[in-house]
Amino acid sequence: MLAKRIIPCLDIKDGQTVKGVNFENLRSAGNPVELACRYAEQGADELVFLDITATVENRKTLVGLVREVAKVLDIPFTVGGGISQIADVEALLEAGADKISINSSAVKNPNLINDLAKRFGNQCVVLAIDTNFFENAWWVYVQGGRHRTERLLFDWVKEGEARGAGEILLTSMRHDGTKGGFACMLTAQVGELVHLPVIASGGAGKVQDFIDVFGAGKADAALAASVFHFGEITIPALKNELKRAGIGCRHTILG
Repeated sequence: MLAKRIIPCLDIKDGQTVKGVNFENLRSAGNPVELACRYAEQGADELVFLDITATVENRKTLVGLVREVAKVLDIPFTVGGGISQIADVEALLEAGADKISINSSAVKNPNLINDLAKRFGNQCVVLAIDTNFFENAWWVYVQGGRHRTERLLFDWVKEGEARGAGEILLTSMRHDGTKGGFACMLTAQVGELVHLPVIASGGAGKVQDFIDVFGAGKADAALAASVFHFGEITIPALKNELKRAGIGCRHTILG
């Protein structure tokens, strides 16, 4: 089995880390720089920073805060929120990001995927997809989960790969923040459609959930927020349990 990745996620609103349930009822989860430093020290494989209100508020990602977070990291760093053109990506990469995540802007202008992949390379472009089940189908949602589009998830996943995305960050809105487990069946279905790494997001509540998403879910990486932010699961303990289950992670645990 290939090495898997554990990825804490910083959802940012008004310069602070927040977390909710099903994309609603947000509560403060701490200082993003302090959390980033903690996760890097604990052995996280990567870190994701999502400015979750940038698109809704029609503004750019908080580049200054990205720069401060990047200073305390020595692991791959993905940034998303409010990215709609090449200049936005150039600013974020200059600030210390390694990869960028696009969501609403890619749905609005799919050619953005092509343009960014051509300019920065496929490995730099993460296509983030928020999805929910409605009327017997999985649909793509944008604007921080506020708006259901006319795009079906499985069609969009395949189109994203064809246009040059290097990874898929898949968030099941109905699982997000519930701590009831990842959408393993859905994650596996997406993985079977593309030849790209799939990052599972939404639903982590216990160690077994990670074991399940790497097994039945066939995920390449698992992203989580609240269980890490509030100390319910620590990354070293999680990686030790994954190792016992025969699942290796990219970064080994020291000590």
